[in-house]
Amino acid sequence: MDRPLLLLTSDDGIDAPGLLALRQALAELGDVSVVAPEHNWSAAGHSKTMHKPLRTRPARLADGSEALVTSGSPSDCVALVLLGLLGRRPDLVLSGINLGANVGQDVTYSGTVAAGMESVIGGVSAVAVSLDTYEPGDFRPAARFAAHLARQMLGARLGKPLLLNVNVPARPEAAIRGVQITRLGQRTYHDFLLQRADPRGRPYYWIGGDPPTGVPEEGTDIGAIAQGYISVTPILLDLTDYSRLAALRAWNLSFPIG
Repeated sequence: MDRPLLLLTSDDGIDAPGLLALRQALAELGDVSVVAPEHNWSAAGHSKTMHKPLRTRPARLADGSEALVTSGSPSDCVALVLLGLLGRRPDLVLSGINLGANVGQDVTYSGTVAAGMESVIGGVSAVAVSLDTYEPGDFRPAARFAAHLARQMLGARLGKPLLLNVNVPARPEAAIRGVQITRLGQRTYHDFLLQRADPRGRPYYWIGGDPPTGVPEEGTDIGAIAQGYISVTPILLDLTDYSRLAALRAWNLSFPIG
């Protein structure tokens, strides 16, 4: 029986230490292929390159293992493979390990999560993995848990593709209290607009601010990592606000207007 194929990507780019840690942790589970962007795509969301060619070239990770680097986004990396780049469809896609949590509304911005969304759209289950720190951290606990979760998913009868968003607290492995199955929490952003002038006096802008925080409500991803637990959140791509359907139907909208 063929070994399963696991596809790895990262929105932090081909040289990301989290990608290397994940690659090493998954080596025993099957055939592992790394296809990752040539540079950082953090906060790129679900980007797809449609207006120019995509290019790939061979690369090597820091441990010497083979990889492919692309000119596209994390979503492009997954799409290329699902459409035949490797000559074989993956059995599971893993994205990460991202430097910085992807919780709450972050999932709409995250290139890490977007790669998993692209995989599910293409019919393959996926895991997006993030570490809750913006400083250089130890990715090994997150990588070991991701490998454990990947083994579970490869052995499960899922029926339809499943997307799991995983966030790991930046703690020593002995200080991680366990795992919680969670829902998305409420993120709080502290962005502000910086206006500056170029040498010719023309204005330009930076969106800056302090790192986001969140409401550590029980049962949410934010609450779980605040308490020292790994958060595992199943994500759906159906963004329909079902609670508003009846109210909208009561408006009796019609066309032509008047």
